[in-house]
Amino acid sequence: MFDNLSEKLERSLKLLKGQGKITEINVAETLKEVRRALIDADVEYKVAKQFVDKVKAKAMGENVINALKPSELMVKIVHDELAELMGGQAVGLNLDGKPGQPAIILMAGLNGAGKTTMSGKLALMLKNQKHLPLLAACDTFRPAAMEQLRVLAEQAAVPVYIEQGATDPVSVAKNAIAQAKQNGNDIVIVDTAGRQSIDEEPMVQIKNIKDAVNPQETLLVVDAMIGQEAVNTAKIFNERLEIDGVILTKLDGDTRGGAALSIRSVVDKPIKYVGTGEKLEAIDVFRPAGMADRILGMGDIVSFVDRMQQQYDEEEARKLQKKLAKNQFDFNDFLAQIGQIKKMGNLKDLASMIPGVGKAIKDIDIDDNAFKSIEAIIYSMTPYERTHPEVINGSRRQRIAKGSGTSLQEVNRLLKQFEQTRKMMHAVSTMKNPMKMMRGRR
Repeated sequence: MFDNLSEKLERSLKLLKGQGKITEINVAETLKEVRRALIDADVEYKVAKQFVDKVKAKAMGENVINALKPSELMVKIVHDELAELMGGQAVGLNLDGKPGQPAIILMAGLNGAGKTTMSGKLALMLKNQKHLPLLAACDTFRPAAMEQLRVLAEQAAVPVYIEQGATDPVSVAKNAIAQAKQNGNDIVIVDTAGRQSIDEEPMVQIKNIKDAVNPQETLLVVDAMIGQEAVNTAKIFNERLEIDGVILTKLDGDTRGGAALSIRSVVDKPIKYVGTGEKLEAIDVFRPAGMADRILGMGDIVSFVDRMQQQYDEEEARKLQKKLAKNQFDFNDFLAQIGQIKKMGNLKDLASMIPGVGKAIKDIDIDDNAFKSIEAIIYSMTPYERTHPEVINGSRRQRIAKGSGTSLQEVNRLLKQFEQTRKMMHAVSTMKNPMKMMRGRR
């Protein structure tokens, strides 16, 4: 994500290294490269020019403060302006429905943008926030879209309303809302038909749905990989529908970033969420400051913690705490922890959120199947061995290695690492001040 833009901005800002003061000459040279980097990232030309003008106005005449170097001061100015360009603050959903009525979220977008998948992701996210969402299949053109939404609803364990053979999406949407009221669902996510292009008939249809259900949120799902065309799509949809916000999908792919940097400025509508992978859990709140951090190679620890919290189960955490205190952490618990990590999304994307890690791993290929051999080893153990790892002797290790298709050395290494992890987790769980232990290990 944004790798190319990040590298070019980093090179641009290095032009100020070793300078004792920000001057008109060195600022002009730096900002020329910054503007070029933005345009290469498919940021609209006017947006790039306005951005550079704002940075220049803030940078001119600034003296070095304390030990701050000009390059560091310029990074701060560019960071703050990038965050402002993308909206400044994260903007949440308006879920204040009328009394006795569920809140309605209307999903719109072109075919192939990932609108139906994003409907499922949004439903799972809201469910994890203790809401009771209902998915409504209002794409009456494509039976496959209804089936896709049904599968996603099953994966997310949320209800879905489908009328097989229906031809009137307005009627389907109304009936879905009636069922939501009857069943106590507090949110209805209306998945509409995707459009091949911005043509008149489908736009009239979705406008009719909007007028009929009066949604609290009309969200446009846009493919970030189409670059500047994503901005044009948002502009036209907003003119026809007056959208409330944008969701960018495929931000984990080979995207140059122009859509994320341009949409807010051109359309004056916030980007509310971003899709960062194929898994249902791969959806993040769009935080402009965090995105600016990531573009400048500083990580995004807030989004990292947010993903962790999405997978956090309070009851399971309590059970695990008790097992740790009794030193009963076993391979079943280990598998469960691996499952939670995998649900958090792409491993390299996760690692890049940690400050200082992104640059270090940019040229390293992190395989999302990194846990595959570990899982194979654990699944090759008997149920008794998983709960009593201490019984795994030499002959059992050879059997496990053969059954998992791994080597004896890999099995030995996992058992050793597991035992070290178990000891450390037990020690931490029984201490009143875990930090004291960490200081003692230095």
